[in-house]
Amino acid sequence: MDRVSSTRASFAQATWLVAEREMRTFVSTKGFWIGFLATVAGLFALTVLPTVFGGDDPRVAAVGSAVQAVQGKQLDVREVADVAAAAELVRADEVEAAIVPDGGGIKVLALNDPPADVIRQLVASPPVELLDASAVNSDQRFVTVLVFGLVFLMFGMGGAAIAQSTVTEKQTRIVEILVSTVPVRALLAGKILGHVLLTLGQVVVLALAAPIALRVAGLSELLAVVVPALGWFVPFLMLGFVLISSMWAVAGALVSRQEDLGSTMGLVMLAVMGPYFGVQFFFDNPAVLGVMSFVPFTAGVAMPVRMFAQQAQPWEALVSLGILAVTVVVILLAASRLYTGSLLQTGGRVKLSKAWAPAE
Repeated sequence: MDRVSSTRASFAQATWLVAEREMRTFVSTKGFWIGFLATVAGLFALTVLPTVFGGDDPRVAAVGSAVQAVQGKQLDVREVADVAAAAELVRADEVEAAIVPDGGGIKVLALNDPPADVIRQLVASPPVELLDASAVNSDQRFVTVLVFGLVFLMFGMGGAAIAQSTVTEKQTRIVEILVSTVPVRALLAGKILGHVLLTLGQVVVLALAAPIALRVAGLSELLAVVVPALGWFVPFLMLGFVLISSMWAVAGALVSRQEDLGSTMGLVMLAVMGPYFGVQFFFDNPAVLGVMSFVPFTAGVAMPVRMFAQQAQPWEALVSLGILAVTVVVILLAASRLYTGSLLQTGGRVKLSKAWAPAE
């Protein structure tokens, strides 16, 4: 191995050997499969259940003589002065639809698709006019934010396995055997690569399952918006996972016992939880979401959500992706130095300054 490790090919070979070991170890656990199957089931539940169980009475605006047509119906009616005001409420997503006079009858104004729950309440199916067939309403945006956020959170927290395996190797002194056969940086690269490949495989399955879930829920019209958003979400998620994984590896290398791991996990937990709660709190605030979509630690969720809501242009996503990629390189270089400087140090938590110091 020493002869091989002196060449560039040896580093790649050592990295792949470590990656294979990480993947075999991880997929052999029940927790991996239980968590993954639960995620797939959750994806279908979040997509399908809202359409099955529904919720409160649909909110509608009614104008003039159309008010009589909705009296006594299971509708939350808001009377407005004219058709323009009703249409504005629909565009602002304050009501699901507007019912307005149309000659001798009525007509339904909707945003992007005919509101079946509203039409069912009427005696006869009236004509439906769509104000913006390409728009995404707030409920659809909320579900998308929730799904993207949960997927990022799940995989980000899953990276804790890197820290745990690193601590286990230090605690059992296996790491001393490993570094005698493979370079320390190859050990770090292999751990990250193994978990990135596992994550990529799971993300591909989820991306293929998402259109199926939409069809089952009767939301096929969203495919034209969801599929491009998924196309952006995958590279953002993968780069974000590499960034988080390198931080998890350092968190594990800084301590020598599993019970001490909590003292180094705080910053990584913040980097994982921040994007999730950030998009949950500000998904309906375009200004804040716009800023978050260019911050590397939150861009992984914020930018795909903006693309789904049609609030961002492709060039913005490319710029954000570039910023994230540069940040990943910087974090990887810093993580490599900290990991190398702390991996073989035992006896307690290693200070960052000591881990960063050049080897004597």
